[in-house]
Amino acid sequence: MTLDPEVATLLPALDRGFPRVERMSGHEARAAIRSRLPADPNPIAVDRVIDRTIPGPDGELPVRIYWPADAPTTPAVIVFAHGGGFVFCDLDSHDDLCRSMANGVGAVVMSVGYRRAPEHPWPAAALDVRAATEWVAAHAEQIGVDVTRLVLAGDSAGGNLAAVTAIMLRDDHGPAVRAQALFYPVIAADFTTESYRRFAEGYYNTEAAMRWYWDQYVPLATDRTHPHASPGHAQLAGLPPTVLVTAGFDPLASEGHAYAQALADAGVTALHRDHPGAIHGFMTMPSLSICGRARAQAWADIRDLADGRPSDVPAARSTSTA
Repeated sequence: MTLDPEVATLLPALDRGFPRVERMSGHEARAAIRSRLPADPNPIAVDRVIDRTIPGPDGELPVRIYWPADAPTTPAVIVFAHGGGFVFCDLDSHDDLCRSMANGVGAVVMSVGYRRAPEHPWPAAALDVRAATEWVAAHAEQIGVDVTRLVLAGDSAGGNLAAVTAIMLRDDHGPAVRAQALFYPVIAADFTTESYRRFAEGYYNTEAAMRWYWDQYVPLATDRTHPHASPGHAQLAGLPPTVLVTAGFDPLASEGHAYAQALADAGVTALHRDHPGAIHGFMTMPSLSICGRARAQAWADIRDLADGRPSDVPAARSTSTA
């Protein structure tokens, strides 16, 4: 397994530029990451974008809603949770990804500005994403979407939040979720996996940073096996069909592979799209060709699952693609 050539060229600058968040407070890390976000003078064109608030568990919850260009009459709807270690990133940091997703899937995307740790530890973020999903289900007619094609999606820490929300809604008989899309998700606080051992340092995301993220979000180690913190500890039968993207040179690769297999073993349709030459976060790096390929595949998979037609995987099977 070798790094994608474009990734290999970019990686030294990424490693030099990413702050050592494990030496910072949450506020300091947030400011450092925010300072690295360049303004995009030419964002991907969509039909329209609206920033608003909706009722959340602890006050008003900011969301950003994207309507795709050339949308069908009543499109599917995707509730999206951004990554950032449960501590940083926001609606702006994942704006490009959400615009691409809206157009690529042909769906309305609602990105959730959930409460972040350490000021708001577990389970605040997960409860916010759940509340946003329930709001979408209750207001589908108002925003013009087909709630029978409701998808949960997220990258990294947001992948954790999407997976946990699917579990909570299943268990509590909440709104039905047609599919979930998890991009290199945080699944468990296990730092002994093969990918943690191989890629602990030098591949953008680090073991030290991941340990710090867990310390901020779920400070009590005894809470980290709760299925609403680590979805790998949940009973998985009855969860929605899933597309799960992994990156080969990522400390989280092993837990992503294991979760895809566990879903399939539980009888859940699982489309596992592995990108061996990629690093964590690569789907938010549009300058990379591998990002474009992964997005195109993921958008096609989400579209198929939302429409109820798994593209190439029967139930209880998992596939991988380069």
